[in-house]
Amino acid sequence: MEIPVIDFSKIEGENRGEAMALLHEACKNFGFFMIENHGIDEDLMEKVKHLVNLHYEENMQGEFFDSETAKSLANNEYISGKDWETTFFVWHRPNSNINELTLSKDLSKTMDAYIDELIKLAEKLSELMCENLGIQRNSIMEGFAGGSGPSVGTKVAIYPECPRPELIRGLREHTDAGGIILLLQDDKVPGLEFFKDGKWVKIPPSINNRLFVNTGDQLEILSNGTYKSALHRVLAMKDGSRLSIATFYNPAGDAIISPSPQLLLPNHFRFQDYLDLYTKTKFQEKGLRFESMKSMANGH
Repeated sequence: MEIPVIDFSKIEGENRGEAMALLHEACKNFGFFMIENHGIDEDLMEKVKHLVNLHYEENMQGEFFDSETAKSLANNEYISGKDWETTFFVWHRPNSNINELTLSKDLSKTMDAYIDELIKLAEKLSELMCENLGIQRNSIMEGFAGGSGPSVGTKVAIYPECPRPELIRGLREHTDAGGIILLLQDDKVPGLEFFKDGKWVKIPPSINNRLFVNTGDQLEILSNGTYKSALHRVLAMKDGSRLSIATFYNPAGDAIISPSPQLLLPNHFRFQDYLDLYTKTKFQEKGLRFESMKSMANGH
């Protein structure tokens, strides 16, 4: 299956309509896509990956292979309740915890710079999604804001080389709880899979620093089901460790989530009232009738 690839350089050009249509199709029928020419400094992306891999080798690798998860492979039985991964989580917004983690100053500084650029891309994506949905461009940002603005955090994960990948998942099947997820992933080792049309679709490693994007549960709710959150998993791999840096652009904890009112059909009206309006507007666009009925049902 060919995974949608959005060329972000076309968003502001003469081929904007084509790029926007592809973005809408990807969000509606896939729940995942790749972005190229996104404008994020590629040297910065390479530095983030290099420093994370270095941190893993120096601080995480030995501890992981001494863990109960790693040792449990010796039982020669499938392990259903654990994942073959080692991780740390960085909060960025509304408050950062990066100085509380045992990261090098270079990694902390580089991660902060990368996330500053990534948040701008997430906000731009949210505006484009709103435009495609036909709702106000800031609807997602406002819907996610709560009292302190959208929540942004990054799960940094390494899926170590696994001697018995048939006995454990790298990460078990799930959908993401939040909004827009932007993944900077390994450029060599595969393992990520998304479920589409009854089949698991293998997501290849990211070439040329493409970003992989998927939509979470809250975006499906806000879009009234138009956009989908897709089931996905990570397979443990025998040849090589896989890097995953997933940044979540999510609602604030106190954000009240509901479908955008502009996407809801009219409800709680008498059918006779609709018929009365219909007889006057039968040969007009039905969408205008729906908007009129929404206003009537709300007492306007």
